[in-house]
Amino acid sequence: MAVAVGVEEEFHVVDLKSGTLVPRARSVLDRLPERGFTTELQQSIVEANSRPHRSLHELLKDIKASRKALAAAAGPLGLGVVAAGTAPMARLGTIDTTADPRYRRMTENYRVVAEEQLICGLQVHVDVPDRDTGIMAMSLLAPWLPALLALSASSPFWLGSDSGYASWRTLLWQRWPTTGPAGHFRSAEHYDEVIAGLVRSGVISDAGMVYYDVRPSAHLQTLELRICDACPRAETAVMIAGLFRALVLDACEAVADGRRGDDERLEWLRAATWRAARSGLEGDLVHPADGRPRPAPRVIRSMVTRLRPALERIGDWTDVVALTEEALGLGSAAHRVRRVAETDGLPAAVALLVAQTRGDRGTDHPPHHGGLLRGYRADHDEMVDLAGEVRPLYRAVLTELDRAGVEGLQHAVRARQKQQLAQDVVFRVEGEDTPRLFPFDVVPRLVPADQWTMLERGLSQRVRALEAFLHDAYGEQSARRDGVVPARFLPEPQAAAEGALLTRPGLVRIAVAGIDLVQDAVHGWLVLEDNLRVPSGLAYALAARRLSPIEPWPQVAGVEDAVATLARTLRAAAPGADPRVTVLSDGPGNSAWYEHRTLAAEMGVALHTADQLVVRDGRVYAAGAPDDRPFDVVYRRMDEDDLAKAAGADGRPLWPGLTAAARAGNVTFANAWGNGVADDKALYALVPRLIRYYLGEEPLIGQVPTLLPGDPGVLDEVLDRLAELVVKPVDGQGGVGVVIGPHASPEELARLRAELLVSPQNWVAQDVVQLTSHPTFDGERLEPRVVDLRVFVCAEREGDGFGAVGLTPTVLPTAMTRVAAGGSLIVNSSRGGGAKDTWILRGGSR
Repeated sequence: MAVAVGVEEEFHVVDLKSGTLVPRARSVLDRLPERGFTTELQQSIVEANSRPHRSLHELLKDIKASRKALAAAAGPLGLGVVAAGTAPMARLGTIDTTADPRYRRMTENYRVVAEEQLICGLQVHVDVPDRDTGIMAMSLLAPWLPALLALSASSPFWLGSDSGYASWRTLLWQRWPTTGPAGHFRSAEHYDEVIAGLVRSGVISDAGMVYYDVRPSAHLQTLELRICDACPRAETAVMIAGLFRALVLDACEAVADGRRGDDERLEWLRAATWRAARSGLEGDLVHPADGRPRPAPRVIRSMVTRLRPALERIGDWTDVVALTEEALGLGSAAHRVRRVAETDGLPAAVALLVAQTRGDRGTDHPPHHGGLLRGYRADHDEMVDLAGEVRPLYRAVLTELDRAGVEGLQHAVRARQKQQLAQDVVFRVEGEDTPRLFPFDVVPRLVPADQWTMLERGLSQRVRALEAFLHDAYGEQSARRDGVVPARFLPEPQAAAEGALLTRPGLVRIAVAGIDLVQDAVHGWLVLEDNLRVPSGLAYALAARRLSPIEPWPQVAGVEDAVATLARTLRAAAPGADPRVTVLSDGPGNSAWYEHRTLAAEMGVALHTADQLVVRDGRVYAAGAPDDRPFDVVYRRMDEDDLAKAAGADGRPLWPGLTAAARAGNVTFANAWGNGVADDKALYALVPRLIRYYLGEEPLIGQVPTLLPGDPGVLDEVLDRLAELVVKPVDGQGGVGVVIGPHASPEELARLRAELLVSPQNWVAQDVVQLTSHPTFDGERLEPRVVDLRVFVCAEREGDGFGAVGLTPTVLPTAMTRVAAGGSLIVNSSRGGGAKDTWILRGGSR
């Protein structure tokens, strides 16, 4: 339902050799077709007009074609054209007014105001349903126009000197008597009466001299945006056109719904406009929601998020988000011009503007980053490439971090730690009496949309295959019969028989999976480990987002639905209708007690320890609870070995009653006990086989090449390569017992060799992965730390199938990036690791 949008762009004409503004617009226009190009007030300015377009892609092509034509016309004359609010190098008294009667009158009446009108702007026209609606919409969209000015800011220099403003053009422009916020008009008739009064006053000669930030066109059924500087990058102009179109659509719909503006915010709008002209994207803007200063990126993203419904209806959401984040990553044109001028002089700054206006490749350099990245070196980093350049995806993040600086980040860390203490966001390390604050880093990790789509598909496939294996392992064991899985990977006969008694139509054994992935510098994403028993970390992933000092971008997937999805998954696992759920924990001594409490509270379900439960008549109850309804689902967050030893509220062993209730089909345990056979580190090596066997598909995600020393002929290879492999105990958890060959001492390797000779079946050996690193704030600067990614997958089943039949996995966009301690390759919190907020990007990521 896109409405048409078009732009008018003004360009300075400059001498290519000196970079100086020159009065030769006519010479350029004489080499161009009449249609689409025209003169302006000063003889140093050329205007180009696009056609109206419904597609931003077509608008961009049109703008680039006009700029190409202008450059081709100017170049042979030794001239260049510059799309910027001001030309950095200009001299007053050298530029005459264009020979047009109207322009001559304006110069005579307004003198210096007109003579110094050596400025260029971007105007955007957007269709409106009718003139009344458009005029009434102006005051509703006006509060967001300063943000568009900040995005366009490109005029820090005036007459060869730095003005101290990002848009000095705005200060020059506002000297005209009818510039600034338009105010509120009740109707088109009211607007026309006001303008007629201004003309009668003699202050302006005609309605065309009304230069409000937004105004109705005199000859088209459009609203016209006039607040912006001309933009060196064509992409910036298109981004602003897309945002303004969405603002107009949103405001016109509000008018249709009966909303009206008012005059009360005029002074506020003037102040907000001044702030945008002063700051650009590098300082604060005034947020329309509360009138308070906020970092420019936050205000811009707030606007984009607010406009999402309109942008999606038009079909611009993905493009506008991508263009906006690119703009924030590059910083304002004013900032880029200043940087070049400071290092190479004003002529070089003009040359950059000419090149960017022309559309030359390689001119979009990111802003300098300060001390945070000083000395930063990493071979395989997700944010910084080998040349030390910040990757485009992360430029906006680094810009925001640099803006905060070391002191700002230190303050953010202290503020977050206070919040953690207040909310008790802690974890316990085995053997310690006092819980620790869970360490969260301030630098978010980004996962691009295309990569996440691939991970969603691959992890769903993996969970379906593992679910099928578990049903088979506790059932017919066809994989053993067909030679796919050796017998040693399957449960002992007694355990298999007991597990079979738990099986019933529709049962989901893996209600919640926590799958760990790493990025390898060569092979990309690889699965590192499957956690199918009591995977933890979801509440910490939520906390990482809620405690983050950096606000996510509009296209970052929200985490709000994660707990609701978990609750739905648990209720869907119940054997009957109207299910009652409890989270079963072993209490405050558990390292993830914070998570148990948080998830239970946010799901609105009970939280119990084993000694608070009792089994009566084959059903599980909370002892002494006023509501004597039994539980239908037990979300098990304690190890099954500990549960097997636990006593219930009546002092008797709880395990026999729980297993009897499960076998009778009166209660479902999520996750089912016995799942350990499927997340065994040795079975991990066979998962690609399981995917092919059970699903008839090729694996969509790779995994780390793994050797099984217990297999015939493999031990010798492992022993020969011991110094280059990572060797892990099959039953190890939390990084305990892992030996990283390249980093191990001769003594450690000798001990490991002896253990492998005695019990090779208890170990696996893997190739060393070239793990990617990610910048992590250490309190003074950013340093590279190894990271992995734990992704949570909830699974429900439709119908009464077994295995993969009817299983529907949901990959939660609430992943937890785990961060190793400095100098370590192990990310587990028990070994000094922490976590980061993980931004899963939807459409618009690159």
